[in-house]
This record gives sequence, C-alpha cells and structure tokens, in this order.
Amino acid sequence: MHLFGLTGGIASGKSAVAARLRERGVPVIDADKLAREAVLPGTDALKAIVKTFGEDVLLGDGSLDRKKLGGIVFADEAKRKALNAIVHPAVSMLTFARSKELRDEGEALVAYEAALIVENGVADAFRPLVVVAAPDDVQIRRMIARDGITEDEANARLRAQMPLAEKIAKADYVIENTGSLADVARRTDEVLAALCERLDVDADRYE
Repeated sequence: MHLFGLTGGIASGKSAVAARLRERGVPVIDADKLAREAVLPGTDALKAIVKTFGEDVLLGDGSLDRKKLGGIVFADEAKRKALNAIVHPAVSMLTFARSKELRDEGEALVAYEAALIVENGVADAFRPLVVVAAPDDVQIRRMIARDGITEDEANARLRAQMPLAEKIAKADYVIENTGSLADVARRTDEVLAALCERLDVDADRYE
C-alpha cells in the first residue's frame, strides 16, 4: 500500500481535492478528523489541553471549544507549539491504526490529508506529496466565509502558517485551486493518473 501526502495552506482547498479522490475510490485519512477524535471527552489529550490552557477552553458539555482554543493558539506561537505537542502524538497513533486497517483491506493507494506535513518535517514519509495551492486573498475570503471570523482574524491565521511557497517547493505535484470545482476535479484526476503511473498501481481501480 502507498500512503501519499495531501497538504496545502489553510483554506486552500484540500477538502475539495480529498472529496474528488474519495469519489474516484481512493481512501483518505483526514488528520483533522483524527485530531477531533483524539480530543474527545475522556481522552488523555483533552485532559492535557485543559491542564495547559485551563477549563475555559471547554464547552458546557465538556467537549473542546475549538474556536476559542484556535483564537488562543493562532495568536501565540509558543502556545500553538504546546498544543501541537499534545495533539500530534495522539493523531499519529490513530493514523497508524487506520493505515493498518486499510492495508489489511487490500488498498493500493491511500491519501493522508494533513495541514502540517511539511511543517512537521515528515514530507519524505508521505511521498509523493501533493500540495493544494491558492492565492492569499482567496484563502482569506474562504476562511471568513467558512469559519465566520473577521478579516483581521483570517489574516492572523494566514500569517501563522508556513508560507505556501515553501510547501510548493517540497511538492511532487501541485493542484492550483483558483477555478471552479470542475477545474479542481480535472486536475485531481490528472494527479491521480500520474500517481498510479509513478507507483505502478493499476489505474483501472479508480475508474
């Protein structure tokens, strides 16, 4: 089984590419979903977050207030690193378990969708690496619409990210997400075909 990376900038359109891959039959391990699973009530990771950031980051039902915590860590690099040190090991364990399940099921290609593949220095572990790219103004507009945040907050989140150009420099394939969903789907299909050829995987599996 080949586990390849799918990453990009915040609100660059990774989800649209992941959705197209799923349509074509490629399983996608979503690191963000695993991160949510890792901090469910009762988990060690959530307990560590509360110990580090205080009970104010919890909602009334005891679950994590992701929006409030996001506002804290995006404004402070040290706090962001502290959060990552808690969450990333838990996500890694869940990723390993899910990968094993898919391998046992006989999958040939699996995408690992995660925002911080390059930042965490693990790009070479997820080769070939696919990077989804979009201009800054497009990312900001999408964040405002998607997350209900202000333009200043969106700018702060963008500045907290590694420059997209640095991720593109590490990429094996780049998908520019500036057009329509049909354009993204077409380019994703092209990259999938290239991956199959490069990794000697039967492309007919994904017709």
